[in-house]
Amino acid sequence: MASSHTVLMRLVASAYSIAQKAGTIVRRVIAEGDLGIVEKTCATDLQTKADRLVQMSICSSLARKFPKLTIIGEEDLPPEDVDQELIEDGQWEEILKQPCPSQYSAIKEEDLVVWVDPLDGTKEYTEGLLDNVTVLIGIAYEGKAIAGVINQPYYNYQAGPAAVLGRTIWGVLGLGAFGFQLKEVPAGKHIITTTRSHNSQLVTDCVAAMNPDDVLRVGGAGNKIIQLIEGKASAYVFASPGCKKWDTCAPEVILHAVGGKLTDIHGNALQYNKEVKHMNSAGVLATLRNYDYYASRVPESVKNVLVP
Repeated sequence: MASSHTVLMRLVASAYSIAQKAGTIVRRVIAEGDLGIVEKTCATDLQTKADRLVQMSICSSLARKFPKLTIIGEEDLPPEDVDQELIEDGQWEEILKQPCPSQYSAIKEEDLVVWVDPLDGTKEYTEGLLDNVTVLIGIAYEGKAIAGVINQPYYNYQAGPAAVLGRTIWGVLGLGAFGFQLKEVPAGKHIITTTRSHNSQLVTDCVAAMNPDDVLRVGGAGNKIIQLIEGKASAYVFASPGCKKWDTCAPEVILHAVGGKLTDIHGNALQYNKEVKHMNSAGVLATLRNYDYYASRVPESVKNVLVP
């Protein structure tokens, strides 16, 4: 019975199933051929039909099952009735078999904040760079990101027409992260992953100060963290105020659950309580290993501009 499981594990199990549903919606919108693109604030800040439908699906599905949750989604959508076909009521049974870390076993529904990015990497989605796209559901308690789910709708999409598309990664602090194979960049290699579409002099200066062997410019915060945990990059450097709490909450959990570290550019932990400002105004610095190497190389000139 559901009542025998903790609130947190039931929520993560639901978020997993909901994220998988979201992935199918993302793929369906492209298959139907009408992305329904609108500009939000500028030509690089886009919203598609998939963003809208997925946010409605995630937020409505969670709210029905966990009515006391605080849910904060990226898209500013008018209230409307949600089509029943967007609702996902399932729970991933494999997650319910896992033990809840003892420090979270007594958490109440009303104490949790869920940060939702329905389509991380929207610009890349509109340009056909489908491996950059993720769906992010992050769960925070007392201002700290403690559980998260990342769906990659187009994982494996270049493997041919018979390939099974998509995968879902999930994690809980104190339990671990699952759904991928952890790898590391070879020792001594410094490969930086950074923004593809929001470059600036600050970003360029900060990346250059890391003395990288290579720089990967890709879309999506979720995608960049996956690059870290799969050994494609050694640091995610974003010296800019462009990214938001819904971009980092779920990915941070996955990274921290396997021993990595994500902070702002000053080394401060990000806060995820419901009253916090949505913008990560002091940027992002994340690594799987050797965090101190990269943190020590952030130029003072960059720190002076990016005020927490």
